[in-house]
Amino acid sequence: MNHHMRQIVPRAFRRVMRVPLLGLALRILASPFTMVYLLLRALVIAVIRAPRAPMATYRRLVRFRDWVLAKAEYLQSESQRWRTIFNIAKSPYSLLRVAGFSPQMAISFLVAGSTIGTGVVVNETLLQEKSFARGDSGVYEWYDGSNDTPSFFSESFNTLRIDLGAVPVSEIAISDVSIGDVYSGSDLPGSATRTIDIGGVDSASTFIEIGEFIFERNRCDTLLIESVSAHTLIIEENVSDGQSISPGAGTARPRRVGGGHHMAQAMETQSGTYDRIWIQAPTSSVNGMVDKLTISNAFSRGGECYLHDIKAGTFIVRQNIIGEGDGLADKDFTIGTTVTAAVIQNTDNVEVVVARPATVSADS
Repeated sequence: MNHHMRQIVPRAFRRVMRVPLLGLALRILASPFTMVYLLLRALVIAVIRAPRAPMATYRRLVRFRDWVLAKAEYLQSESQRWRTIFNIAKSPYSLLRVAGFSPQMAISFLVAGSTIGTGVVVNETLLQEKSFARGDSGVYEWYDGSNDTPSFFSESFNTLRIDLGAVPVSEIAISDVSIGDVYSGSDLPGSATRTIDIGGVDSASTFIEIGEFIFERNRCDTLLIESVSAHTLIIEENVSDGQSISPGAGTARPRRVGGGHHMAQAMETQSGTYDRIWIQAPTSSVNGMVDKLTISNAFSRGGECYLHDIKAGTFIVRQNIIGEGDGLADKDFTIGTTVTAAVIQNTDNVEVVVARPATVSADS
């Protein structure tokens, strides 16, 4: 008889069980009760030991959590150190740009100021590709997708040109720039007569479709707007050396431009000097598409500002200064009869004598 049987069977009864035949019968009858006892005993032991298992699991989870957090904190500290190094490396160029120097002039200062003995120390920024966001001139194309680097760049080519195609663009913003012959010795390229030229191309039968177009706080010798169809046209608080504002009634629909995941990212540039700004849709029968286009605080001299062949949801021309000092009889600010809109707001546009500004000395 095993140990467990001795625990549950009284001693007198065990003597009876020593009788061979009777003992066998009694063992057979007692075996179910023995199994029940063993099962209950195992359950009691499991209940007693159960609280220890969750605590052990929790401690293992805590150790794993602390390990993950330690690694994350280490990676974050390393990332911050590298970010500081890059900021230090690019700070000379950034400081020069904030001070008002053009990208070309800032680079020339860095090259000239980095000569030590017979060697030259070149800032990391100089090795970067040309970029629309940094204000570099060149030809930027949007035929197949977003492109922040120019398809063409030359030190002698100082036009900021954007060629739009079938790929829609979320936003184009150009602000705080000087254009044309603002500086002594600067001029428009070749036979060009326009400092700002934005619109489709007649020979290619194209328009630029724009959700919201904003032309504000700019300075132009003359401003001509024609062949524009907008749902809402807002002309307000412009000052000009003679004006002729003659838009007509239209039925253009409200318009926005979308493109989802395949829409080109926003391109923004702030500050810089250019001989001209040129945005067009040159591919035959393929309209350019921009959800929002903003030209703000562009100071131009020596040529015409020309907005044309545009279909817009909202077209805003406000707070611009226009004139070349030729008297009020010559209408330096003209909105032609080919400009139409379903909603037209024409507010506080005044004629005053506006002279062409004198040129200023170039950065030196």
